[in-house]
Amino acid sequence: MTKKQALLKPYKLNNHITLKNRVVMAPMTRSRAVNADKIPTEDLQATYYAQRASAGLIITEGSQVSEEAVGYVNTPGIHTKKQVEGWKLVTKAVHKKDGKIFMQLWHVGRISHPDFHNGNLPVAPSAINPNTQSFTPTGFKDTVTPKAMTQEDIDRTISDFKNAAKNAMEAGFDGVEIHSSNGYLFHQFFSRNSNSRTDKYGGSKENRSRFFFEVLDAIKSVMPENRIGVRFNPSAHGIFGITIDEETMPTFDYIIDKLNAYDLAYVHLSEPFNDVSEVPHAETQIAKRYRPIYKGTLMINTNFKQASGNAVLEAGDADLVAIGKPFISNPDLVERFAQNLELTDWNSDTFYVPGKEGFTDYEKII
Repeated sequence: MTKKQALLKPYKLNNHITLKNRVVMAPMTRSRAVNADKIPTEDLQATYYAQRASAGLIITEGSQVSEEAVGYVNTPGIHTKKQVEGWKLVTKAVHKKDGKIFMQLWHVGRISHPDFHNGNLPVAPSAINPNTQSFTPTGFKDTVTPKAMTQEDIDRTISDFKNAAKNAMEAGFDGVEIHSSNGYLFHQFFSRNSNSRTDKYGGSKENRSRFFFEVLDAIKSVMPENRIGVRFNPSAHGIFGITIDEETMPTFDYIIDKLNAYDLAYVHLSEPFNDVSEVPHAETQIAKRYRPIYKGTLMINTNFKQASGNAVLEAGDADLVAIGKPFISNPDLVERFAQNLELTDWNSDTFYVPGKEGFTDYEKII
C-alpha cells in the first residue's frame, strides 16, 4: 500500500476546525477589485476562491481594514457594508465546495503613497521613508516619508482592525489572519530601522510589539480567539524597507513565545524570501527555529513544492504548508498532488491585471 502523503492528511485546526488536508492556499495580492468601492464580485473573487476550495484552508489576499490602510491598486477592503456583502459571495461559494477560508486583515502603513490618500501622507510608527515603491493607480511610484502615528492614530487603527474582524465574521469567514509581515504596518513597529519612537511603542522589544498585541486583544474581544491566525516574516531583509539587526530575531522570539498564552488558530511564518545566509543576525531556517518555541499550530510558507512540503511536515517542523503561486495556475493543486501530476506554469504578467485572464481561466485537469 502506498504511504499517504503528509500534505494530504486531515488536520484539526486548534481542535476546532477540521481541514481536509494540510495544503493551505497562501494569501496573494491579485488586484482584481476594479471598482470604486473595492468590492469582491461573484464572477471574479467568488469564482477564483471557489475553484481552489479543495485546499485544506484558503487565506484570502490582504484586505485593508480602512481607507487609510490602502497601499496597492484595486485591492479589496473589509471596512464597509458593501464590501461585507461582496465577501459573502466569496464565503458562500467556498463553503458550497466544502472549503474553509480565512480573511487576511491588512494595513500597509508606510508602504503606501499620497495618491491613495487625497495627497495626505501614509501613516507609520516613525517618519522614516522605506525607500521602496508603492503600486499606485498610475503605476509604481517611489514611497515618501510617512507621518508618524500619534496615539490617536494608533487608537483609531486598533478600532479599525477590531471592526474589520467583526465584519469578516459577518461576511461568513471561518477566521481571520492578522498580516504582521512583509514590511507592513506591524512589521514596521517591530523593526528598529522603521521604528525610532521613544514612547511606549518604541525602544524595547516589548514596546515595539505592544501595538500588535493591543490589536490582537481587540480582535479577540469580537470573535473567537481560536479563529485568529497571525503571520510573520522574521528574516525579511533588504526588501519592503526592512533590514535585520541584532534585535530582530530576539524580537520575534519574544513575540512568538508570548503567543503561547493565546488560544490561536495558528502562527504562519515565512522562510527567507531571499538569501540571508551572509546577513549578520539572520535566521536561515525559520520553521526549525520556531517549532520548539511555539506550541500551537505552526504554518510555514515560501517556495514550498510537493516534495519539500511533505518533507517539512514529516520532519515535524510544521503542521501546515502554505503554497502561493502554484495555486494561481493550478486551481486543482491538491488533486494534482494526490495523483503526482505535472503542474501548469503561471504567467506572472497577469498576476495584477484586471479581469479574468490569469485569474479564473486556468483549467483544471482533474
